[in-house]
Amino acid sequence: MDFKAILCSALSAASGLDEDQLGGMIETPPNPEIGDLALPCFKLAKTFRKAPPAIAAELKEKLGEVEGFSRIEAVGGYLNFFTDKSAFARSVISRVLREGDKYGSSDEGAGRNVCVEYSSINIAKPFGIHHITTTVLGNSLKRIYDHLGFHTISINHLGDWGTQFGKMIVAYNLWGDREKIENGNSMRELVALYVKFHEEAEKHPELNDEARAAFHRIEMHEPADWALFQWFKEVTLKDVAKVYDLLGITFDSYNGESFYEDKMPAIIKELADKGISKVDKGMTIVDLSEYDMPPCIILKSDGSTIYATRDIAAAKYRKETYDFYKSLYVVAYQQNLHFRQFFKVLELMGYEWAKDCVHVNFGMISMEDMTFSTRKGNAIYLEDVLNTAIEKTLHIIEEKSPNLENKEEVARQVGVGALVFSVLYNNRIKDYTFSWEKSLNFEGETGPYAQYTYARACSVLRKAKEAAGTGIAMIDYSVLSDESSAALLRAIDTLPEAIRQAAEKYEPYLISRKVIEICSCFNKFYYDNRIMDDDAAVRAARLALTDAARTAIRVGLFLVGLEAPERM
Repeated sequence: MDFKAILCSALSAASGLDEDQLGGMIETPPNPEIGDLALPCFKLAKTFRKAPPAIAAELKEKLGEVEGFSRIEAVGGYLNFFTDKSAFARSVISRVLREGDKYGSSDEGAGRNVCVEYSSINIAKPFGIHHITTTVLGNSLKRIYDHLGFHTISINHLGDWGTQFGKMIVAYNLWGDREKIENGNSMRELVALYVKFHEEAEKHPELNDEARAAFHRIEMHEPADWALFQWFKEVTLKDVAKVYDLLGITFDSYNGESFYEDKMPAIIKELADKGISKVDKGMTIVDLSEYDMPPCIILKSDGSTIYATRDIAAAKYRKETYDFYKSLYVVAYQQNLHFRQFFKVLELMGYEWAKDCVHVNFGMISMEDMTFSTRKGNAIYLEDVLNTAIEKTLHIIEEKSPNLENKEEVARQVGVGALVFSVLYNNRIKDYTFSWEKSLNFEGETGPYAQYTYARACSVLRKAKEAAGTGIAMIDYSVLSDESSAALLRAIDTLPEAIRQAAEKYEPYLISRKVIEICSCFNKFYYDNRIMDDDAAVRAARLALTDAARTAIRVGLFLVGLEAPERM
């Protein structure tokens, strides 16, 4: 039963207003004691030329009784609606158990593509802890849009072009050992070469000239240098695959900057032909001064391209290839200006779809007051952090549940989940300091707490084998009228809206918060009620609610990138 839809229909008949208009006005009161749904009548004052309290009273009179609602109250300028608790419980539980892992899903995105660019690692550089936010935020958005029926294309826009590869060529030719790189810790060996180059270049600046020359040879596809360049990519992708496997992340495309090398000349020509670009001090630029932005550089004075050139080419390629409804760029807020410039250039080029390109920015993560610099070699590798989280979690499990089966697998699920959840529990734009103590806590607003609550619900249902044949139609939903049951039902019922809001605002934390709310409500329900009650009707109802809570938690955890272990 869709209570909001029923209410919109009844209100439309009583007021003559459009159902969609009314649907946008109906709110959920902050306190259920004043109603489960409410219609503020203030916006209707101009339409009906009456005071809001008078409008509320008149609509209440016209509505009479509404199916699924026990009472309606006109209070001030509000019309408050109270659902019938039994009907509400039946509606929520039936829907969750019917939809299962598709709970909260929809077909609103059917036939529409969404490109999500995230993680976007740099070749031959560390996959560091600073990459965690873009990686897990992008993965969550992909899952959310998939859940809402969109076809998502996940893109790892590799940083695989630029002078740094000339530096790598020079460093490898001078000090590299292929066997050591392939048989050892390949990424760290490559990074060590990169660091050594910068150390030596401070003493021998001529190395920078050699690096520029080496990159030019890559641009010219000279066989030896091009082969090394491709090998660096292969080694890097093989190494970072271990991290993506731990996180459960895959990509549809690894087309990086170098992929657009042969597509940039057409962009440069188009900008010139349309009179958008101009040459200034030897550089080709797009003047954006009238939009309060510095010029967008298309070609440097030496004729080389930069990020903006490649991003414009990539955007056009993605539109032509995927005909996207939206194209999301999950990149830190330090790049705000870059994306404003690049989107404005697309707009000036006459591409109306420029408005569908969205910069999903986010704050920075810090850890133990350390900063990240590949050149200085003090990067914190994400793989190390994930493995440390797993080890710490395994130690906790061995203390708390020494007889647990598959301890190593559960430690992986919980340890990795702890890091992911800690990143996605707050508004994405906030800077964040990672804390082992907070993230691995099995109590409070953490991933382990949510996973432990899920495992608790699974345990309850395992112990209730005799209820396996209980049909939904046989359940007496009226027994779920106590406050803790009602609060849990409300929390579960609002998960689909949290999913929709997360997609609309690009904010997975709305789902993370809702999962914690459901967990908190379930644990209160668990302590306040004897689930395995002697009364069969009471037991069946409480088990059904437990199953609904378990399903909702699992759905929410999956959407933010966590696994849900059944035993902990």
